[in-house]
Amino acid sequence: MPLPLTRRYSIPLRSSAFTTAARLLTLAVALLAANQATAAPAAAPHNTATTQALAPKPTTDAAPTGAGQRIYERTRGRLLQVRTLLQTQDSQSSVGSGFLVEDGGLLVTNYHVVSQFALQPARYRLVYATVDGSEGALQLLAFDVVHDLALLRAVKPEALAGRGVVALRPAEEALPRGARIYSLGNPLDVGFAVAEGNYNGLVERSFPQTIFFGGSLSGGMSGGPALDDQGRLIGVNVAARRDGEQVSFLVPAENVRALIERGRKAAPITAAVWPELTRQLLAHDQALTDRFINQPWRSAGHPRYQVPVPQETFLRCWGSGSAQAVRGLQFERSDCTMDSRLFVNNSLATSFFTVRHEAYDGSKLGALRFAQRYSASFANESMGRDDRHRTAPRCVERSVSRDGLPLRAVVCLRAYKKLQGLHDVSVLVATLDGTESGLQGRFDAQGVSLANAQRLAAHYLNGFAWTANKPSPP
Repeated sequence: MPLPLTRRYSIPLRSSAFTTAARLLTLAVALLAANQATAAPAAAPHNTATTQALAPKPTTDAAPTGAGQRIYERTRGRLLQVRTLLQTQDSQSSVGSGFLVEDGGLLVTNYHVVSQFALQPARYRLVYATVDGSEGALQLLAFDVVHDLALLRAVKPEALAGRGVVALRPAEEALPRGARIYSLGNPLDVGFAVAEGNYNGLVERSFPQTIFFGGSLSGGMSGGPALDDQGRLIGVNVAARRDGEQVSFLVPAENVRALIERGRKAAPITAAVWPELTRQLLAHDQALTDRFINQPWRSAGHPRYQVPVPQETFLRCWGSGSAQAVRGLQFERSDCTMDSRLFVNNSLATSFFTVRHEAYDGSKLGALRFAQRYSASFANESMGRDDRHRTAPRCVERSVSRDGLPLRAVVCLRAYKKLQGLHDVSVLVATLDGTESGLQGRFDAQGVSLANAQRLAAHYLNGFAWTANKPSPP
């Protein structure tokens, strides 16, 4: 008989999985609408973006080779430090690096380096400093939040005349894996430097594409150029893994080329960029959702249920379980998550999916104690809360039948307060057919449109079914 799961919501359900998802989301939206309409805009938070993306850590690189010295000397006049200052004083709020790309004072850095100004231009201002100590004001012309890039121009471009520019390596000239490349920037605000490393191709399971740089990057190098042995741009410093050494990441040069073409004639940005930020995130969401849904689920290997597990070409999955000697509730767990997510500001990253499931065995507990613990696990899931960026979740819960497999499903929606039209959706599922065993799954998508939230919820629910070991009817 069905297990007595703890009820947190009380809306009945009779439908197929896709219609279920649509109706669940319709009800969740209705619950959300009143709250969203009256939600006060969240104040933009204090941001230390560069240290978030490139965490300071000890550098283990050897001294630069002769090639590194040559690259640095050739490029040093084209390097800049990009600083975000409070409007009313010279106190630094964040620092990063940048480089000249065209005559007329055009330069490139990361979006996260200038995000404070982009989101609160009335409070902050941008300035540059060169290797030889020259300084000047900057204007923001365009940005690409998906690839974490920004295009700026010096207010007085004549001050940067004659320094040359960093040329982009032609896209048709593929770089071999293991080739030596040179990353430049101003690490930890201690001075301009060069860090040598190797090109290791594109990062696996990254959406969008990112280059794997086998070298050390530190905070403050964000936005600096990574060059080949001819001084041509391979990519832009963007991030480093905090749990490893010599594992860093670059934005590919072709994204720089596209941003320059789009933004070189743009008027300076003087208002908060939330509308354009939203537009870019919605476009990214569409591409991300389409790709995810077009990939079939793979098998979890469960003897009784078909469980939706994503392809490892898209998400990275890790398994764990309880010790076999432990008396009580046994479980095996799979956690799958995207390695990449998009930086909005220091307290908000979005545009990523996670998928999880837990298979429970309560044969050592007996039916009653298993039902109590299984129900408690389902009720213990957190769906978030009202915070500075998103509204409180609005959830509905119903019973679902997947070809005779009884499920309990909860769908929750949270709306972004300033990124209008974007939502987080969570889907929680539990099987109800067993008296001493069962399975619970959860899917989360952050930064999706309402239509894509519905598609993703239906896609996840449709991933549950019986295996060939479907029990015979009584």
